[in-house]
Amino acid sequence: MFKHNPLSFHPNAMPAANAAECAREQGKFWPMTEKMFGNQQALSPESYEKWAGEIGVDVGRFKKCFADNKYKTRIEEDQKLSMQMGARGTPAFFVNGRFLSGAQPQPAFEALIDEELKKAKASGIAARDYYQKAVVEKGEKSM
Repeated sequence: MFKHNPLSFHPNAMPAANAAECAREQGKFWPMTEKMFGNQQALSPESYEKWAGEIGVDVGRFKKCFADNKYKTRIEEDQKLSMQMGARGTPAFFVNGRFLSGAQPQPAFEALIDEELKKAKASGIAARDYYQKAVVEKGEKSM
């Protein structure tokens, strides 16, 4: 699950989040996000429109969505949730409620995921029920 947390000191962060959501509405969230992260020095409304065309979205619909700032409320709700969960920077990751902050090397993710898988397997809780019973109901942070 992806939640936005556009940092206030980054002037392109909120518009980029809006562009990603406008692309999502046409099924192209990840392609747009990849374009933006791969071209961080070129973030601008003109670039978002160009990339929207490149990834195959209807540019007219995209431009209207972007100009209307259609997803501002949704993005702000994501920001509030991020603050409540202690994710004050980006990137931030949660694995079964456990927080991993910042850009981390792959082994850091592997270690955390392996620990959580081991706990889940040892719990005896069915896989489909594990998150709800072992994380949410035990008071871990949940999105």
